[in-house]
Amino acid sequence: MNDVFLELLPVILGAAVVPLYPIIVLLLLQNERGLSKAVAFVVGGVAMRLAQGVLFGLVLGAAMTANGEDGQQLIASTLLLVIGLLLLVAAFKKWRKEEDPDDPPPKWMTGISSLSGLRAIGAGALFVSIAVKQWVFTLSAISIISEAGMERPSGIGLYLFYTLLTQTLVLPPILFYAIAPQRAAKPLKAAQSWLERNNRVIVMTVSFIFGLWFSYKGITGLIE
Repeated sequence: MNDVFLELLPVILGAAVVPLYPIIVLLLLQNERGLSKAVAFVVGGVAMRLAQGVLFGLVLGAAMTANGEDGQQLIASTLLLVIGLLLLVAAFKKWRKEEDPDDPPPKWMTGISSLSGLRAIGAGALFVSIAVKQWVFTLSAISIISEAGMERPSGIGLYLFYTLLTQTLVLPPILFYAIAPQRAAKPLKAAQSWLERNNRVIVMTVSFIFGLWFSYKGITGLIE
């Protein structure tokens, strides 16, 4: 279990630090009924991530079981290599200041503040479902858990743990706002501004570091 968690840790960090998700949560918190909207957005995102876990866990698990131990290694390593290359391409595009496919249209962002609670849930689910980098990290987590060959309850528990930890950057501001909304306003605005200013650098760095890591894991797994 400890070895699997260590394998998952970089994936968790990568999924958590992609800036756009916490930026949206911080934007929601600064609007009328911001707490309920931010919570609804996170609930929608978590629900979609859990649905992805169920769907791709079943598909990937069945594929690995059908192909035996060697087949499991081949599938997992190939997936990691493809994911690594995709992240390196994303880092290169960000360096070239090309448009990020994960960035929602400007109209979508300007409409964030007017979302109702129900629509905030849908927006959270939609964001996770169309964010390429979040798909990358979720598929990586599922691959690592499936390759470990753990009992189903342990695998499910570990994926739930992974899902919870991906919310590391959004849960503290939500709790801070819930406890002291007036005191939280200024720090949350400052955090949002910092993330927006440094979004390109953060995404480029995350994509490059994890692209190298996943590519290395995939290549070493294929040649072993």
